[in-house]
Amino acid sequence: MGDDDIDFVLTTWSTDRPSLEKIRREVFIEEQAVPESEEWDSDDLVSVHAIATLNREPVGTGRLNPGGKIARIAVIARLRGRGIGTLIVRQLLHEAYHRGIREPYLHAQVQVVPFYEKLGFRVEGKVFDEAGIPHVRMRHAVE
Repeated sequence: MGDDDIDFVLTTWSTDRPSLEKIRREVFIEEQAVPESEEWDSDDLVSVHAIATLNREPVGTGRLNPGGKIARIAVIARLRGRGIGTLIVRQLLHEAYHRGIREPYLHAQVQVVPFYEKLGFRVEGKVFDEAGIPHVRMRHAVE
């Protein structure tokens, strides 16, 4: 199972909803206990979604909304630490800049702030609660 088995594509909610839901349900609803009512929102319909697959099995995702917010970065537990999340974020950043979004941002769970800092994001402001989990706003800026 080499990294070359992992594929990344940009897609839409209407095209790949079952795969996107599967990953997010496993990571956010089941693993992190995010209420289902807070996981699904209207941004899904208007965002571009990245999806990572391993041998055609969906294993990671993230999305970029039209306002420049990157969100819902998720990789299934057994494949974390292999760079899948990094590649998803990089793909979404590339898409943001391609679309003319100059300062993409996200709401990071506090424990993963160092992950996003390595990708060029910087913390802005104070910690706040989102879905019962401490988060902080981070902005990406080209240096």
